[in-house]
Amino acid sequence: MMHEERMESVEKPAVDLNDPQLYINRELSWLEFNRRVLEEAQDPQVPLMERVKFLAIFSNNMDEFFMTRVAGLWSQIDAGVTDLPPDGMTPNEQIEAIRRVGLEMMIEQRRCFHEEILPALAQYNIHIFDVKELSPALRKAVDRYFVEEIIAVLTPLGVDPGRPFPFISNLSLNLAVILEDPKKHRRFARVKIPTGVFPRFVSMREIMQYADENERDTAGLENSFVFLEDIIAANLDKLFKGMKIIESHAFRVTRDTDIEIAEEEASDLLETIETGLRQRPFGQITRVSMVDTMPEELRNQLIDYMKIPKVRVYEVPNPLGMSDLFSFYNNADAPALRYVSFVPRRPRGINSGVDLFAMIRSRDVLLHHPYDSFTPTVEFIQAAANDPDVLAIKCTLYRLGSNSPIVDALLDARENNKQVAALVELKARFDEENNITWARTLEAQGVHVIYGFPGLKTHSKVVLVVRRESGGLRRYVHLSTGNYNPTTARIYTDIGLFTCREDIADDVVQLFNRLTGFAPNVDYNTLIVAPEYLRPTLNRLIEREAEHARQGRPAHLIFKMNSLVDFKMIKRLYRASMEGVKMDLIVRGICCLRPGLPEVSDNIQVMSIVGRFLEHSRIYYFHNGGDPEIYMGSADLMPRNLDRRVETMYPIESPELRKHIFEHILLKQLGDTAKARVLQADGTYFRRRPPEGEEPFDSQQWFVNHAKSAQ
Repeated sequence: MMHEERMESVEKPAVDLNDPQLYINRELSWLEFNRRVLEEAQDPQVPLMERVKFLAIFSNNMDEFFMTRVAGLWSQIDAGVTDLPPDGMTPNEQIEAIRRVGLEMMIEQRRCFHEEILPALAQYNIHIFDVKELSPALRKAVDRYFVEEIIAVLTPLGVDPGRPFPFISNLSLNLAVILEDPKKHRRFARVKIPTGVFPRFVSMREIMQYADENERDTAGLENSFVFLEDIIAANLDKLFKGMKIIESHAFRVTRDTDIEIAEEEASDLLETIETGLRQRPFGQITRVSMVDTMPEELRNQLIDYMKIPKVRVYEVPNPLGMSDLFSFYNNADAPALRYVSFVPRRPRGINSGVDLFAMIRSRDVLLHHPYDSFTPTVEFIQAAANDPDVLAIKCTLYRLGSNSPIVDALLDARENNKQVAALVELKARFDEENNITWARTLEAQGVHVIYGFPGLKTHSKVVLVVRRESGGLRRYVHLSTGNYNPTTARIYTDIGLFTCREDIADDVVQLFNRLTGFAPNVDYNTLIVAPEYLRPTLNRLIEREAEHARQGRPAHLIFKMNSLVDFKMIKRLYRASMEGVKMDLIVRGICCLRPGLPEVSDNIQVMSIVGRFLEHSRIYYFHNGGDPEIYMGSADLMPRNLDRRVETMYPIESPELRKHIFEHILLKQLGDTAKARVLQADGTYFRRRPPEGEEPFDSQQWFVNHAKSAQ
């Protein structure tokens, strides 16, 4: 009995929250996200042409992953970096795991393309033909098309002592050609596929213009294509006259495209980034994709020419560069094989021509894109540009796209002699060129343009309008979880808030003073701004929830974000779970937290929704002992968002809007049984299914249907 009492009094050993086994590797978690993208391409419930698009998205994601994340790992290896991530994997271990998992997924992607997508497309008379399969008449037309359109554009590059192996540009598609001269000597040549000049998928209707006049019947060829590289490979004898073509095989190079910027040493950030963009195509090789039919001897020859280790070579079935399927998706005429289109609603009271300023004065307004139209956001800025009572417009611009009505409105505002200030973030990865163009356009018209904050990316999404009214100046504010980009607003789920609350407006004025001038010690009333205040405020709010749990009160967190990576924040969530706080985490992409670990994270559920729209909104719900608080904004729980960016989180103060966000957004997503995947402790995901007898619930489709019915 005494022994049993002593056993009961022994405390359980404390959990070491620094244990690497508690964390999922960031890079492998990202690969699991891209696997979920691939699963959408494999899902027969997804419309066929949309499955094609998901294959393209998968490849585009992989390209960016190798251009940035894998490039960073190789840089660590080259620099001899010994610091390890929380999961404890060395850079070399990560590279090996990425190669193993990534190669398996790339091969599965091609299997899906060849065994599922192409046969299914053929049932609808949509074809991507192999040149070898074409009839003699069609093949003759292909050969003429090559001679009359393509051959003059090509630049075959032979390799010998007088002609060194050429530079292979980033993401270029190439043919490695083995030839034999009249003396039976083997030669090597490289032919770059000119995808920037010709479409990757050449329409057979276009090719048939080169057929004999009596053979130009294009019936049944409306949705038929051939690969550009196949046309070239089939006609290499015309390019290398006098040589015997032994074989040709495709290869493709991916390079490091990260721009290194020493901002504190840069006298002109715009010039520094422009210089970096010019250098981007010349980064080190991070991956070479080669078709798996390439003989080992030729493969080794290419490896030797490019001076790369074999671990950077990925042997996969044709085709390479499957991100080009975007163009096939756009050009194939098959509306019945796409998602049913819908027109985003204009919520009641926000009809075209409505006085937006009066509406915002009457209440806070929430827009949930793409289900709610982005047009009112554009109209808000346009109205401000043309309203004689508006004195100033200030905004942050992160990803603008190539055609921007927002920029047009700001230019109109300058023509109307308003004060306009725009922070254009030049460091927005892969949007640098667009943003440089817009920055110069705005600056030329007298807009106060700020290129970014030294040492930090400005990721906040904020617009401020200052208007003279009968009672004095009033400030109108738009805050968003997403970019001011009408194109992405149709495919990303984001939430925007219109308000003229004085406390929020005061904070936004202070934020712009900090961004455009020198104000390092700004205090805010309601906004939570990174890097100074976001981490400590979230720490406090999570700890408050843990205290509710300790006091025996219900404690619940619902966080919706793109990524959960920050080591310190994950440890804080683990501690809160250990105190009894229930957590529902909706994490679209990377999640380094392991849910369901006994006595550590068994109160935490993590789910991911990958579907028709890219989940992009960030929502942070705190139950707070029955007095809920909700914050939204631009920040994920990643070190870069918490410590190295200017981010803005804002409270939802309207009880009506808080109720709407909780019941009609968060709970709907948590109830998804169609597109939701649940994270397991081992880092894998399983697809959630509905209870027996119930139909799957697709939250995104519910939002679409709800938007239609509410119009």
